[in-house]
Amino acid sequence: MSLKEGRRVRLAEDLAIGEAVAGEPGAVVGFLSLAAGIEGTVERVDGEVPQSEEVREYQRLKALLDDYGHTMPEASRMRLEGEIAELEPLWTVHQDQGNRVTVRVRWDNGLVLDRGHQDILTPL
Repeated sequence: MSLKEGRRVRLAEDLAIGEAVAGEPGAVVGFLSLAAGIEGTVERVDGEVPQSEEVREYQRLKALLDDYGHTMPEASRMRLEGEIAELEPLWTVHQDQGNRVTVRVRWDNGLVLDRGHQDILTPL
């Protein structure tokens, strides 16, 4: 899904917005929850969501294997290939999702969600 400024969106799932603390650590003063189905307008599209640690590790190990695998002892290369195979499903999911972004949405009730992941929104 490509989100652009001015696009109307709907919240796809209930969203609980953190615990507000005042003064003392652990002193809860409030909790806000937005219900799925609320609609709003995208005000700004921010940068891409950072890649997960596992995706970065897959890329690092794959580059290592591609560049130096032919010079490695067989046992080391096999171990590296095993580590890559373990991370492969996460890499596939990452590839299927494509680039994900965060957005600023002004809901119709006046509330603003900033740096919300596009995964929680559906276009109208």
